[in-house]
Amino acid sequence: MSILGMEDGKDEEFLSLGLAIVAESCSQKRHKRKRRDEATLVQLDLNESWEGKIFSLLQMREQMMTKLDHHKRDIITTDQGADHHNHKDIGGKGLQLIHSLLISATSVDENDMDSVAENLYDLYQNISLFGDSLQRVAAYFADGLIARLLTRKSPFYDMIMKTPTQEEEFLAFTHFYKVSPFYQFAHFTANQAIMETFENEEPNNNRFLHIIDYDICYGFQWPSLIQSLSEIATSTNRTSLKITGYGRSLEELQETETRLVGFAKGFRSLIFEFQGLLRGSKIGNLKRKKNETVVVNLICHLNTLNSVSKIYETLKSVHMINPSIVVMVEKEGCKSPHIFLSRFMESLHYFAAMFDSLDDCLPVDSDERLNIEKNHLGKEIKCLINYDRDCVNSNTPLRYERMETWKARMESHGFSACKLSSKSLIQAKLLLKIRTQYSPVQFGGGNGGFRIFENDEGNVISLGWQDRCLITASAWHCVQ
Repeated sequence: MSILGMEDGKDEEFLSLGLAIVAESCSQKRHKRKRRDEATLVQLDLNESWEGKIFSLLQMREQMMTKLDHHKRDIITTDQGADHHNHKDIGGKGLQLIHSLLISATSVDENDMDSVAENLYDLYQNISLFGDSLQRVAAYFADGLIARLLTRKSPFYDMIMKTPTQEEEFLAFTHFYKVSPFYQFAHFTANQAIMETFENEEPNNNRFLHIIDYDICYGFQWPSLIQSLSEIATSTNRTSLKITGYGRSLEELQETETRLVGFAKGFRSLIFEFQGLLRGSKIGNLKRKKNETVVVNLICHLNTLNSVSKIYETLKSVHMINPSIVVMVEKEGCKSPHIFLSRFMESLHYFAAMFDSLDDCLPVDSDERLNIEKNHLGKEIKCLINYDRDCVNSNTPLRYERMETWKARMESHGFSACKLSSKSLIQAKLLLKIRTQYSPVQFGGGNGGFRIFENDEGNVISLGWQDRCLITASAWHCVQ
């Protein structure tokens, strides 16, 4: 696989710290809180309605998030340049932010409205969309907590949970794809497994490859595969590639088809066909060419299904197709996603790492970074906190679970894991060498920036930041 042709034990300590912070009573924290300057701060009247308290909080939120303090940003940039990759040294201010978030989450879980209002009020005084990674990630978690307290009928709900436009989402995803190895790792690792399966079956598959992609998204995964297939084809021995892709809308499918067909035209040794289907559509009777290699692609798809029964239904339909290989990539998540505090804390750890990793990819004052965090990562944070409520009918990623959970589900539905090749591992390491900007790359040890983990006897490869696994790739065969 070629990637050069494309565009440019500490977590457990953190968790223990978080639990210890939650254990401090809200009354103790209130006694410790300093008196506020009534002349300069918006005051909360505890006798006003809850909606009134939310309005006051949102006034503070708007004021604190839009005010740029250039001097503070200069200090942050200097501090990050010295050492921004070590969560062990998050400092007193970082601990205070975590403290406020976890106390607020506990109060939300206990429906203690006064405590929620008081803690979020304090929190919004110390967070900024232009601050360090913890300040930035805390801003979106605070929004998610407020949204969890509101109903969809509230005029404030739409303000907080406002969905980016399709153009904004596309731009954020495109920026993230270019600057971070996150999705590129997923796509290149999956494509390597697909290529190897195709080449192994080449004596019998008549050089026909059919990929069924359960979430085509913008189709960014496939140009590198098209290029790789063309490299093993000749003008007298052409390769055929058909992609059946599921998308969120007809407009998105049409744009993806135009993008891929236009790219494939540059490779005359490749015959390309695209079939778009709306998500939820039935494949029906799958028309297969004689002996063609059929691959099912599950990239960050299963975590968007809003019930276990839909996950099982999807895996059953995949098994009925009987593909040569199933490639699956999922974001690493929580052991107990249905328990709110557990999901909140695991998500906080996960996205703290994601936001920290972005500092390795873009300057802290970058407009692209703000766009990525606001319209891609921030959107996911708010839905993860609220996935068991108002987001259950959306197409937004709802929950992240551990690879062990996905493994158990795959095995219970007739799939057996297959070992990823050494080429996949080498390619993942090469990708990081090309893409990492400021921090050292680590492979299986140390506390550097991006890292590659190989687990489960070589059956899975993960991309991580420091000691935190972010996303994991695996491949599966059907057991007859």
